[in-house]
Amino acid sequence: MQITAVILAGGRGIRMGGVDKGLVDYRGKAMVEHVLERIQPQVSQVIINANRNLGTYHQFGVSIVTDANTQFDGPLAGFQAGLKHIETDWLLTVPCDSPYLPLDLSERLSHAVNSSNSLIAIARSSSGDHPVFCLLHRSLSADLDAFLLDGHRRVSAWQARHASVFVDFEDELAFTNINHPI
Repeated sequence: MQITAVILAGGRGIRMGGVDKGLVDYRGKAMVEHVLERIQPQVSQVIINANRNLGTYHQFGVSIVTDANTQFDGPLAGFQAGLKHIETDWLLTVPCDSPYLPLDLSERLSHAVNSSNSLIAIARSSSGDHPVFCLLHRSLSADLDAFLLDGHRRVSAWQARHASVFVDFEDELAFTNINHPI
């Protein structure tokens, strides 16, 4: 299965004081760099969804895609941007602020969609569902466009409209979002 990953770095970073979270230094590297290092070996291609500091993001050596508008519509806008630019049938979405994401995320989510004939696989741990850690099929692009056009923004509400499977992960640290200044 050919998979493209999109690292979601297109938000406003409100909980981080408005800074670009993907570029925040964490243990000597930009957060997006940690995510890139963990996700790149798992997929065929990686793209970054960013809406500012594009020149800086280009330095990471992967394609950059922006949201369809300048409204900062949240993670679903990043899903949409990714779906519009992929050449593979599957898109893996991960946030830029989770430097410990599972090293087997792609493998386990792709196994789940293959086993269940679902169009979306969503990570889950003991703390709950992690809807921005998901694998989705490119055929969902038009439906996502319509959902966003109707003014909806909630990731889990959109995912609930489709055949989805949840994949349990035991490592709670893997889904830690760094949402506050370090």
